[in-house]
Formats: sequence, C-alpha cells, structure tokens
Amino acid sequence: MQSITININDDKLVDKVTWLLEHFKSDGLEIVSKEDMDDLKLLKASRNEGVISFDEYMKNENQYQNERHQGFEKNRQ
Repeated sequence: MQSITININDDKLVDKVTWLLEHFKSDGLEIVSKEDMDDLKLLKASRNEGVISFDEYMKNENQYQNERHQGFEKNRQ
C-alpha cells in the first residue's frame, strides 16, 4: 500500500479534492484525514486519564477559588 499526503489550506478546495477522490473508493482508495487521526489519538490517550465526579471537581474548584480570594485579600492589606 502507498500513502500520499496532500496539504490543502483552502476549505473549498478540500471539498473539491475530496469529491474527486470519493469516485475512486470503489477501486480501493482509502481517504483518511490527518486531523481526524489526531483527534482519535487524543481521544484514545484521554481514556487512560482518571475520572472524577462532578462533586469532587466542584469541591476542588471551590477550594481553589477560596485560596485565590484569600491571596487577593492578603495582597490588599
């Protein structure tokens, strides 16, 4: 299998090139967007991250806000 990379900056041209390439799918052409592949890699990597509940997130956020507020008060004095 051979791979070809085509970089296109114009969205209208992307649509035209994609339309053209779609006609070769029945001949075995596979079209893969690098941006889609990057998104899938990031999604896969994020599955290994820990999950916290919304309540835990809010508790941490409230603690951060309180510490930040105390820092402002300390600097004002």
